[in-house]
Amino acid sequence: MGFEELLEQVGGFGPFQLRNVALLALPRVLLPLHFLLPIFLAAVPAHRCALPGVPANFSHQDAWLEAHLPREPDGTLSSCLRFAYPQALLNTTLGEGQSRGKLEDEPATVPCSQGWEYDRSEFSSTIATESQWDLVCEQKGLNKAVSTFFFTGVLVGAVAFGYLSDRFGRRRLLLVAYVSTLVLSLASAASVSYVMFAITRTLTGSALAGFTIIVMPLELEWLDVEHRTVAGVLSSTFWTGGVMLLALVGYLIRDWRWLLLAVTLPCAPGILSLWWVPESARWLLTQGRVEEAHRYLLHCARLNGRPVGEDSLSQEAVSKVAAGERVVRRPSYLDLFRTRQLRHISLCCMVVWFGVNFSYYGLSLDVSGLGLNTYQTQLLFGVVELPSKLLVYLSVRHAGRRLTQAGTLLGAGLALGTRLLMSSDMKSWSTALAVMGKGFSEAAFTTAYLFTSELYPTVLRQTGMGLTALVGRLGGSLAPLAALLDGVWLSLPKLAYGGIALLAACTALLLPETRQAQLPETIQDVERKRAPTSLQEEEMPMKQVQN
Repeated sequence: MGFEELLEQVGGFGPFQLRNVALLALPRVLLPLHFLLPIFLAAVPAHRCALPGVPANFSHQDAWLEAHLPREPDGTLSSCLRFAYPQALLNTTLGEGQSRGKLEDEPATVPCSQGWEYDRSEFSSTIATESQWDLVCEQKGLNKAVSTFFFTGVLVGAVAFGYLSDRFGRRRLLLVAYVSTLVLSLASAASVSYVMFAITRTLTGSALAGFTIIVMPLELEWLDVEHRTVAGVLSSTFWTGGVMLLALVGYLIRDWRWLLLAVTLPCAPGILSLWWVPESARWLLTQGRVEEAHRYLLHCARLNGRPVGEDSLSQEAVSKVAAGERVVRRPSYLDLFRTRQLRHISLCCMVVWFGVNFSYYGLSLDVSGLGLNTYQTQLLFGVVELPSKLLVYLSVRHAGRRLTQAGTLLGAGLALGTRLLMSSDMKSWSTALAVMGKGFSEAAFTTAYLFTSELYPTVLRQTGMGLTALVGRLGGSLAPLAALLDGVWLSLPKLAYGGIALLAACTALLLPETRQAQLPETIQDVERKRAPTSLQEEEMPMKQVQN
């Protein structure tokens, strides 16, 4: 008897599993609130050099700005430079005894030595406009670096949580993630310097990585084969809810410190909710903790209304299952590369996750140039994710995980590539393509979590998710920096996002299909598995294929 048979006895999809999905919805909502927070947190409003006050007898402010600020090649007033000496104010009298000055052919310009004045109509305060920080002009790289630091923290945290949750359990490490996120985010909101903020946001990213690594496997390991897809897509809609909620919260709270506080405080009820979250019985059996697994299985049966008692589901029967699945040696990241099939899966998943993250965050964090304000764009990007979930649900059930993963990445890449061909006066078409690309990239993200969780065996599932998330977050951390490539060529960032997505789409086709296959428990299960040779064989459970 294997774990799938035990799960069939206690119910593979019922009130117990639905309650589990509901309890784990909060981390799903919190993730986009933090991951996409730089859209509002690090927004750069219109700004110009701080200038001496306009004289009382001077009524033409536009002419005053013309006298102090040079124009950019596109005709707009400079945001980062001012004239060393005010230029002549034509047809204007500044006051008695004040000369017009001499209009030079090429007047000298200097940086903004007295700070900046910001347009606060959309954002009352961001880290870019924070007093003494002024992350604009020469310092704009530090503003972009905040997102890079954050995703670097997620990268490191993915490695740590992936390994530790396979060793010490999913539930315990989820508590660590909640508490760490709460404490570190509160410290970020209270930051008194850019350095303090950068450090605390990096550590917050490490803590939030626990949500990305733990939540999906903790749900899947309690589900039977038939309902993994619907539950996986259902739980991913909570991410979309978080994306749309961020647009609302950002619109209502325009100060970055209060905004950060608002998206952090829900961690407190999340900590309390862990009292009802069950540990993975699959993981407990691989660790030889039979008594705990037996208790959770009986609880699952009671909630699902299955007539299972101490006699029909004895601890001895559970012990026999545990004997075949117990892990003698602790898992390590080297185990992901020791055998041929696992090595192939790991390398391909690394490329796919890099492409998924790089294209998704490249699109998500760039909300400019679409003819909408920041709040409208964020809401639109959230709304388009809902039909993308339906696309994933239908596609993975009929076309399979592999083709869905490749197809959604291909769609994102083509949308980005086609957008490069749009001229500046075709703004509506450019906006439509950006929204389509966002929908495809979200569909690719949803598929990646489901697909990767099914590829790795239980004994290495968290470790494998940690490795792929590590590489994925590397892509996420580079995406904000890639936006700076527009200084080399305006279209270069979009070309990079689309090209990487196409590479990941091709790599996804090299992975084995997992549709209708039982979750592998051990490394041997993965190595014995062969690619299906027909649709009928593909629909068979994995153990039947192995026989």
